[in-house]
Amino acid sequence: MNVILVSMDTTRADRLGCYGYARATSPALDAVAGQGAVFQNFFSPFIPTFPGHTTMFTGKDIYAHGVTCQSIDHKPRPGVRTIAELLAERGYFTAGADNLGNWFQRGFRHYETYEWERAVSGGWRKAEAVEAAATRVAGRIAGQNQPFFFFIHYWDPHTPYLPPAPFDRCFYNGDEHDPANHSMDPVWQFETFKNYFAEWMPGVTDIEFPKAQYDAEIAYMDASLGRIIELCRTLGLLNDTLLAITADHGEELDEHSYWFDHHGLYDTNLRIPLVLSDSGARIPGGRRVAATSSMLDIAPTVLDYCGAGDLAAREGLPGRSLLPLCSGDVTADTAPFLHITENTWMKKRGLRTGPWKFIVPLEVPDMHGARDVELYDLNADPGERQNLAAQRPEMVARLSAQMQEHVAERLEATGLPDPLPRQPIPLRYIGSLATAVPHDEGLLRERASILDEKLPGGDFIGYERDDENKSNAGGTAE
Repeated sequence: MNVILVSMDTTRADRLGCYGYARATSPALDAVAGQGAVFQNFFSPFIPTFPGHTTMFTGKDIYAHGVTCQSIDHKPRPGVRTIAELLAERGYFTAGADNLGNWFQRGFRHYETYEWERAVSGGWRKAEAVEAAATRVAGRIAGQNQPFFFFIHYWDPHTPYLPPAPFDRCFYNGDEHDPANHSMDPVWQFETFKNYFAEWMPGVTDIEFPKAQYDAEIAYMDASLGRIIELCRTLGLLNDTLLAITADHGEELDEHSYWFDHHGLYDTNLRIPLVLSDSGARIPGGRRVAATSSMLDIAPTVLDYCGAGDLAAREGLPGRSLLPLCSGDVTADTAPFLHITENTWMKKRGLRTGPWKFIVPLEVPDMHGARDVELYDLNADPGERQNLAAQRPEMVARLSAQMQEHVAERLEATGLPDPLPRQPIPLRYIGSLATAVPHDEGLLRERASILDEKLPGGDFIGYERDDENKSNAGGTAE
């Protein structure tokens, strides 16, 4: 049995047709979804890209794999292995079309990278660069006779939202520079991002324009994905093959004044797509799975499909295979809560239970000046707009104790220090595209050298710093 795993970077579930979105952003993906299973409540608990993909590849949480931030200097801990490594040991031909490199490349026998033209004057043809690399990889896979694991990593719709023609105007017909429109005023007043935004959407006044361009990026990527799927079908690569399509995290558009980025532990960033299909061999078409599941379940599902489910137990993976859910086993639900973390522009951790979202800042104020613990009733307020922490102190206390107990259990199980407070936020301010979207190890390392400086007037909450960071912390913990 074979596996094709596709990661659509920065893709929200609720902007896709198979998740009920009205715009025609994803016809190719929707067709796959109609032939397989759509996981309606699938989450990426550890953001951003590096911890998200590390969890995708290893099936382990941040306490086990040790990656919480966007820095190549903080690698997975010794002994943590990826599904590519595990399957290669079982005789699989492992191949990838990806440009993350570093530890994400481990275990791949064949690994194709890519680049694209980055001039802001025209559209960025990211998906086509990925498609070209994936086409070459598909040819290599078709030319050998081993079972295979094929990973494809798309970068749409990650900022900057610069879809090429004809997609660039497919969802927007207005005047994005209308001087009478002031909906972008708060965006231009946000010092941390405004210079970066000015590079790729200069003078834009209508906030609906970048939101439409985000959707257009998805449509552009989807067209490429459709061509790759058709190529794989032509080459016979979809026979006895699990096609798994997901994302590493979502994106904030304008829901919480966290514009056009993926920081914040709201469901806009955590709820991502997962579509599984194998042309009906083991996964019935038209399935919609409501049970909560997460990125921790990807690796066990892949290993199970490949007949290597014993490896999931041997590696101590906390997730479980989703294949029983695809066939209607409603008893195969997840744990009663998800532990969630971010180490992007902010350090936060929390819990997502069935009815509640609980978020605790590890550094106050955060980049938006907030100091508050957050509590949301997801049933009454799915958009997470009304913070109930002050009105429900008993629920805050209960969830806080539950979260602290979970973290303590994980630290005891690993015997290692908490990685979240000790790893850096590599960047505090975006001034240019080159800094915001680095595409080589030099820039990534330069970003990583900007250590975790305490915000002016802020404090690190409830933990001691590592010695190597204390000199950069601007103060000691409370």
